[in-house]
Amino acid sequence: MNEKGFISIEAIFSIFIILLIATSLLFYAQSNLESNKNIESTFNHRLILDNLANCINQVNSNGDGFSKKVLLPQKEYSYKITVEKSKLTIEYSNKKGEVAILPIDISRNYELYSERTYLIEKQDGKIVII
Repeated sequence: MNEKGFISIEAIFSIFIILLIATSLLFYAQSNLESNKNIESTFNHRLILDNLANCINQVNSNGDGFSKKVLLPQKEYSYKITVEKSKLTIEYSNKKGEVAILPIDISRNYELYSERTYLIEKQDGKIVII
């Protein structure tokens, strides 16, 4: 700047470059935060699915009459888990995940929902979910 208060073209250009860099850094940080939230949500739902698969495999490995109570926790999105003969499928927020389980003898396919408690039991060689 000179004595009369005018800004030189170099100073304006420098301010513009600094603002451009700051804006791009903010955009990059925001996209990283959203990506981290997405990864965390996917990981949490995957843990729920893995824990349920472990419970079903434990009940299936034990004899008739063995049962295990399972509480499906509430997360930021409600979800639905479908139990089939050899896999579990979780659906939430337009996303879908699957995990393979040991082939089990089940009476039918089940749909399990978040924030509910279920009893997984082995009756007459078949897995029943109540």
